Amino acid sequence: MNYRQESLKRHAEWRGKIETKVRVPVDSREALSLAYTPGVAEPCLAIQREPEKSFELTRRWNTVPVITDGTAVLGLGDIGPEAGMPVMEGKCALFKAYGGVDAFPICIKSKDVDEIVNTIKLISGSFGGINLEDISAPRCFEIETRLKNELDIPVFHDDQHGTAIVMAAALINAAKVVNKDVHSLNLVINGAGAAGIAIAKYLLKLGVEDIVMCDRFGVICRGAAGMNAAQAEMAEITNIRGLSGSLADAMRGADVFIGVSAPNVVSKDMVRSMAERAIVFSCANPVSEISREDALDAGAAVVGTGSSEKPNQINNVLVFPGLFRGALDVRAKDINFDMMLAASRGIAECVGDRLSPDFILPYAYDKSAHEAVAKAVAEAAIRSGAARI
Repeated sequence: MNYRQESLKRHAEWRGKIETKVRVPVDSREALSLAYTPGVAEPCLAIQREPEKSFELTRRWNTVPVITDGTAVLGLGDIGPEAGMPVMEGKCALFKAYGGVDAFPICIKSKDVDEIVNTIKLISGSFGGINLEDISAPRCFEIETRLKNELDIPVFHDDQHGTAIVMAAALINAAKVVNKDVHSLNLVINGAGAAGIAIAKYLLKLGVEDIVMCDRFGVICRGAAGMNAAQAEMAEITNIRGLSGSLADAMRGADVFIGVSAPNVVSKDMVRSMAERAIVFSCANPVSEISREDALDAGAAVVGTGSSEKPNQINNVLVFPGLFRGALDVRAKDINFDMMLAASRGIAECVGDRLSPDFILPYAYDKSAHEAVAKAVAEAAIRSGAARI
């Protein structure tokens, strides 16, 4: 099947992937009086007295916006907020299908950080959490940080943390397959944007010490030219061996390659130069850094990609529905590292005795995996003090 052409045809037929649903009867005078005026005045006044009641008396407790400015949509780049709508609608459909979360696409026509932050703050009272999506780096870092500091509901940038969570789950299980200790892995990340930086920070917290980051100019190291502030920060906390040079130089002897970058930037020879029983996660979409077939042919022991057509798809869809389900269920005020780590472990543990080189993660459509993530996240929120109920 030509998925692109068929998808365009289906989108024209669907005319949107989500819709609202009425949850109460409005088919009589009594029903209208309860759901709307005059009865609705009483819950309004209750919320005026106690704003937290909005989580109990409205659908706010289960509602999340999927917000983009259209500047980093899939592998398409800055295509604008309207063009990002099909992706945002798709995310909303997955939120509902896999997490039971009511999600709505919000596409903001601005690239100004202050305008975006203020817009989200102004509408935040309608939602139980905020999901940021497809906002380009380095602006996405400032937007998320400011919102987390200024709002009392969870703020989650899926391109950063969703990617990091599922990547860690894949790494935990892949390390088991190749019989290596996660903490002692020598790891190379190609791509120093939102996803790559978030993965590196997350894996450092997980206890992986030897991480080398690369961008299109080569190894990120202290004093390198052309780095933005976020990359300069990473130069201080990664690359403990002080490497310099190209991606090929960094990959020599590495246990793990993680690609969140660009198509066809890794060759078979580069994979051959890696350590024995190497792990290759080439996740650029729609074309990966190296094909699964070429990586295996070059000697990689475990290969994951972003493609649903191949084994070991590494995709955020395993994360955000269950993560928000768990956070919303306990009315979390934040999504902290403990909750994210619980999500990674929950995903990894779902594989169980099916673990093999071709099965390191559950399938994205496995509802039991999403339920396991939700349960693990809710419990971690309670333990860490992020829960409010």
